[in-house]
Amino acid sequence: MTTSTEQGKQTLGFQAEVKQLLQLMIHSLYSNKEIFLRELVSNASDACDKLKFEALKQPELYENDADLGIRVAFDATQRTVTISDNGIGMSRAEAIEHLGTIAKSGTKEFFSSLSGDQQKDAALIGQFGVGFYSSFIVADKVTVLSRRAGQTQGIRWESAGQGDYTIEEIDKPERGTEVILHLREGEDELLSSWRLKSILKKYSDHIALPIVMKKEQWDQDKKAMVLTEEDETVNQASALWTRAKSDISDEQYVEFYKHVAHDMEAPLVWTHNRVEGRSEYTQLLYIPSQAPFDLWDRQQRKGIKLYVKRVFIMDDAEQLMPVYLRFVKGVVDSADLPLNVSREILQESRDVKAIREGCTKRVLGMLEDLAENRKEDYAKFWDAFGQVLKEGMGEDFANQERLAKLLRFASTRNDSDDQTVSLADYVAGMKEGQDKIYYVTAENWATAKASPHLEIFRKKGVEVLLLTDRVDEWMLSYLHEFDGKEWVSVAKGGLDLGKLETEEEKQQQQDIEGEFKPVLDSLKQMLQDRAKEVRVTLRLTDSPSCLVADEGDVSGYLQRMLKNAGQKAPESKPILEINPAHPLVQKLKADDAHFADWAHTLFDMALLAEGGQLPEPASFVQRMNALLLKV
Repeated sequence: MTTSTEQGKQTLGFQAEVKQLLQLMIHSLYSNKEIFLRELVSNASDACDKLKFEALKQPELYENDADLGIRVAFDATQRTVTISDNGIGMSRAEAIEHLGTIAKSGTKEFFSSLSGDQQKDAALIGQFGVGFYSSFIVADKVTVLSRRAGQTQGIRWESAGQGDYTIEEIDKPERGTEVILHLREGEDELLSSWRLKSILKKYSDHIALPIVMKKEQWDQDKKAMVLTEEDETVNQASALWTRAKSDISDEQYVEFYKHVAHDMEAPLVWTHNRVEGRSEYTQLLYIPSQAPFDLWDRQQRKGIKLYVKRVFIMDDAEQLMPVYLRFVKGVVDSADLPLNVSREILQESRDVKAIREGCTKRVLGMLEDLAENRKEDYAKFWDAFGQVLKEGMGEDFANQERLAKLLRFASTRNDSDDQTVSLADYVAGMKEGQDKIYYVTAENWATAKASPHLEIFRKKGVEVLLLTDRVDEWMLSYLHEFDGKEWVSVAKGGLDLGKLETEEEKQQQQDIEGEFKPVLDSLKQMLQDRAKEVRVTLRLTDSPSCLVADEGDVSGYLQRMLKNAGQKAPESKPILEINPAHPLVQKLKADDAHFADWAHTLFDMALLAEGGQLPEPASFVQRMNALLLKV
């Protein structure tokens, strides 16, 4: 029995974000009310795992009770449902921290991620670690009784889910936590052993600890099922990854994924293996079907839970998976690591390095199988995680060749921005005589597709890859060739079409350069502050001019991207190339009186065509007005 001590009850206000969250729970997620039991049981399981971990160094924390478990009970008379555990428990300070505030960074992202779709919004509860508050979906008052292992005093926390809560110290003989839900009107279905067991089997069958409820039996006198004093375990109560694969159904794999990933959607694919050899470990790894809210935070890497001999160690073992695979979720259970393993040991351990390499290869194998045999699912994966996978080209040199085969791009082959073309597809579709992989980078697909640099390639029927992800320029600094074919930017350096260019075209280029030499010299003088060089080109068929970066210089697109990110960009002037056959270039050649206006206008039009911004828009408008009036 728990009794109040001399210290009085204190009333505290919820953090503003908690108030907002409670309103969401109470008013917006009612149709997904089952999640409350999933989340509370998951929290109870975590509390027991934390006790196991702390007891490695302080075995006295077990208090002569090392049999950990979770109990679910209901009282039809009092209309309560209670979820209790004998895990680590909470001190007064911890109760205030965990139940009164949302300390986790990313609270704003949580609320901005809400879509109005109840199913998807419910999934975010687990991702953000705020599952306790789902209690208020079904309860109009929640009481929490808890005592931290190793302490003498317990606490009672209570709230009606409005603006505040009360907290007081109590005598609580047993360590651990009890969450007592005082059900709202209309929630009587939860006062049923059958209903609670069905929810537990659906969501929590994979929990490695026993979930216990009182057994039911038929009472002949009352003509009804009644609870007995005998306990029964309602879940399998064994770590799912330790079972034989043949004993695990797809549904069980999926539910376990939802537990470890806090995701309502089923995963795309998973792999479950026991690895033996220099290092012995079991891996159960999943690839999600959708990106989490914090995918782009490279510091948030809580995908892999580490166990040692089935003892939970940590839930963010980033050393077990490279950063570019941070979307992978699952469990690794090592038979070799010490139970008191620290992050420092993880960083230096040869066993951990072997596990990391093995897990990486297993994930890449899953992706290769998806790409080969389940193309629609791979397209779904690529849409969600393709940009992150590209990071691997500069981070994982050992697997660079495998990663290159998994890359997908948009190209001039298609009329959409779908990234579906593999490098193997590109090479297989090369024109006779083509020995290079051509690409263009731009802020977006529309700009890339309309780039004047593509004109000669369209004329010759040569495919060009359209790269529009922010990571692409960085990736290309590590991806120089594929299948012996060099990567070449169509917007950089002198155009080298190799055997795709005839001897007649090469001679024509030389003849035109000689004819236009006086014009080029004048343009160089006129644009010396803006252009590194001016030259004629045959790469343009419809546009009068374009800008290209010299070999070794940073492209205009990369310069703009770095500046927009607040980073210092290397300063370099572009090269202006003009189309000698275009009517505007012919006008420039013949109109000495307006030569300066034509020169700057051709440069500005080329800058706009590649997605750049004019340094002096008003001057451009004035020049255009003058030239239009002349026409």
